[in-house]
Amino acid sequence: MSDATRFDVIVVGSGAAGGMAAHELCKKGLRVLMLEAGRDYDPGTETPMFQTQEIAPLRSVLTPDKPNGFYDATIDGGPEIDGEPYTNAPETDKDLEFYWWRPRMLGGRTNHWGRIALRYGPYDFKPKTRDGLGFDWPIEYTDLAPWYDHVERLIGVTGLPHGIENVPDSPPGVHLQPPPPRVHEIALTRAFERVGMKVAAIRSAVLTRPLNGRAACLYATPCTRGCSSRSNFQSTTVLIPPARATGNLTVVCNAVVSRIDVDETGRATGVRYNDRLTGMEHPVRGRVVVLAAGTLASVRILLNSRSDVFPNGIGNGSGLVGKYLMDSVEFNRDSRIPMLENIPPQNDDGIFTPHIYVPWWLHSSPGLGFPRGYRIEPRGGRRMPTMSVGGYVPAASKTYGDALRTEVRKKYGTFITLIGEGEMIPNEDSFCDLDPKVRDKWGVPVLRFHWKWGESEIQLAKHMQVTFDKVFTLLGGAPDPAPFRMPRPGGAVHEVGGARMGTSPENSVVDSYNQCWEARNVFVLDGASFVSCPDKGPTLTIMAIAARGSARIFDLMKEGAL
Repeated sequence: MSDATRFDVIVVGSGAAGGMAAHELCKKGLRVLMLEAGRDYDPGTETPMFQTQEIAPLRSVLTPDKPNGFYDATIDGGPEIDGEPYTNAPETDKDLEFYWWRPRMLGGRTNHWGRIALRYGPYDFKPKTRDGLGFDWPIEYTDLAPWYDHVERLIGVTGLPHGIENVPDSPPGVHLQPPPPRVHEIALTRAFERVGMKVAAIRSAVLTRPLNGRAACLYATPCTRGCSSRSNFQSTTVLIPPARATGNLTVVCNAVVSRIDVDETGRATGVRYNDRLTGMEHPVRGRVVVLAAGTLASVRILLNSRSDVFPNGIGNGSGLVGKYLMDSVEFNRDSRIPMLENIPPQNDDGIFTPHIYVPWWLHSSPGLGFPRGYRIEPRGGRRMPTMSVGGYVPAASKTYGDALRTEVRKKYGTFITLIGEGEMIPNEDSFCDLDPKVRDKWGVPVLRFHWKWGESEIQLAKHMQVTFDKVFTLLGGAPDPAPFRMPRPGGAVHEVGGARMGTSPENSVVDSYNQCWEARNVFVLDGASFVSCPDKGPTLTIMAIAARGSARIFDLMKEGAL
């Protein structure tokens, strides 16, 4: 590829947003260049589908280079990347230091994400209208609903129609049949319902029947390893291959984009990237630039795209680039449930995600002390054991041999974790900017984080603690003795915001179609454009927004407006 080659669209990133944008634009006949900061990756040949923990180095315990375990699909990524640092503001308390998980592989986080795929509901797009806090999106649920349909039909998502408040049901025939609940999930359902919760079948991007030439799930491997059978959703198996098959997609890996180039009128002419292997800088040219590098990477590119026309970075005339960052309030509690002891062996096979979840059930309930809600995901059962089973029997008990095996078998499958994913309300103290001193190995300024949990998030997390312990008690378990502690910012890996969409250049960075107000041939199609951070996880909405924004790009190019 010559540096002088000019593409119709340059897509920065290859994950949920970048993969979707490339898929949609290439299918429409546009010539697309995809730039990925990490190396090439093929789940078909690189996924450890059937290897078990005991044959892994160190029995697959967590290590600095494999922080999620030896078989996790993460390659060359994580919170620390050689030569690519980030910083926290000097005054930041240790507990509030931001944790930025960055992928460095084709397909990005879609290779190792949790696969829970939930639609945002009508309330989620108009939160300020409901409670006066945060901001409203410039779009409504009805604007995105057909794009949710489109994405679900393409990638495959399980679910059932439950008619639960603010949990939109998909049209008939769109969702795949979910797997049945397992023993521990049946027990949990009874406890959840006793405290007034409505339990729903999980909505997960895992195939329970063949779809679009892809095989149904084998129920064999944790989705975080990737999937060589293409049974779960990954950009590398579902979006990029068909885009390549059109002949319209060029993929360049190890391309770390630093900035967007503009002409004297402020129109983007292309981008610049550094080759991770050689260090050389390359300019590439395109009619349209799509930022889909992941929320914070896209924000960093905007801030670093300084010029005479945009002295503070592209889109930053309002001073809003990097502002109002959000992450899910992810809070966990554990307990052992004695009633699950000595249950005859069951087939606990199933998809990697839980088979049930609890949507927020206390809309408009007074006296909670916080305005928004959370969902609950349970974990448990008798899946393939890990080294953690050694902790079932305290060493002080001096139990060995047959007695030890009997005790482990009795307790195996009795441990349950409840995970809460709560909404964060955007605040002006949670943002990122460019560190004035620290640069990466190519001389590009790095991001510096500032963070504050609001009182709403603190009270929400405390409500999770009380609720989870109540559920454990109903099942005969003991409350988790761990003291209350707020989660680490960024720990949910659901960061959104920083280049939000809105109704004017004064209150936002991009418009309702993710088109940059200041540079009209720049689109931000990933989580950076989000206005709020509901309790449902961002991935499905990122893909719906990327598909919608891509359709807008095609229409504008067809009209000659780009």
